[in-house]
Amino acid sequence: MSSPQRASFDPAELAVALSHFDLGVIESITDFPRGSHRSPKVGLVCERGKFLLKRRSLARVNLDRVRFVHRVQAHLAQAGFPIAKLVPSRIGRQTLVPIRDHVYELFEFMPGQPYQHSAAEARDAGAVLARFHLTTARIVFSASAPHPRGDYHDAAAVRTGLCAIGAKLSSHDSFTGQEAELDDLVHFLLGYYDKAAETVTSAAFANWPEQIVHSDWHPGNLLFRNLKVIAVIDYDAMRYSRRAVDVANGALQFSILAGGDPAHWPDHLDEERFAAFVTGYESLNRLTHDERRSLPSLMAEALIAECVPPISETGSMGRWSGFRVLQMVRRKLTWLEQNAARLEALISA
Repeated sequence: MSSPQRASFDPAELAVALSHFDLGVIESITDFPRGSHRSPKVGLVCERGKFLLKRRSLARVNLDRVRFVHRVQAHLAQAGFPIAKLVPSRIGRQTLVPIRDHVYELFEFMPGQPYQHSAAEARDAGAVLARFHLTTARIVFSASAPHPRGDYHDAAAVRTGLCAIGAKLSSHDSFTGQEAELDDLVHFLLGYYDKAAETVTSAAFANWPEQIVHSDWHPGNLLFRNLKVIAVIDYDAMRYSRRAVDVANGALQFSILAGGDPAHWPDHLDEERFAAFVTGYESLNRLTHDERRSLPSLMAEALIAECVPPISETGSMGRWSGFRVLQMVRRKLTWLEQNAARLEALISA
């Protein structure tokens, strides 16, 4: 299946957008094909430094939500958190610049290296998430300000998406000839999701305090240098939830073993990196007993929730066949269930 065509900047549009910022002489402009295909980005080398320009469609963006994200980013930058800072416009000092049908954001460019899959990096990623939570816990907005909420725990959208996979996609190329097993897969995932959600709910999830969470803490959103996190990027998913949903998703993302055809991904997680991430977090911000024992179930919910939206919409997950991804998820969930007690023991010592 071909990837959707990536949006790009028109040269005249780019000139108008950049005229709103005080960058000095622009030496070079380079396409930056990362993130959503609907939101083009370019890297800029300018007299005043290196920057990244991002465009969003006004028809698709919730401006109140973006303003919420920008306010949090400003707090993080002021607190010295490792963040790519937003650059305000020349006039009005706006970090969100609307022009015709689009809105533009300019960020300082942060050079760094991608995750090299080491336990040391996983530990620092956990510690930096703890710093993020400690910093955002001190942020107080007025009651009238928008407060986006929601997470992957016990979410109706996840169940609806799973049912859509079974009802709408049995004739998709990804599932042709596999209709019977597809039904079994969907039934298994629905049952496992319900069981994991019930385990977390029974640990008094509803009573855990809410605060601002990143909601997309994975290696692709962190930049490293010398095994340390130098910058955290992409705050678009930030919302109010419970910190453990971030910790569980981060522990999953930094310990999952992946690469190539999902049919060949190992069932198990990297237990050393899992323990490193969680102990890194707890070196600065201790979890409660209920949060700690809920991590494997939250990780299971996160794994299911991550794959359901793209597969239910397109039949695939990126370049991977949706059917193969769902088979992989079932294998990993089975391993998680069989080894949950050992994972909990790794971080409870």
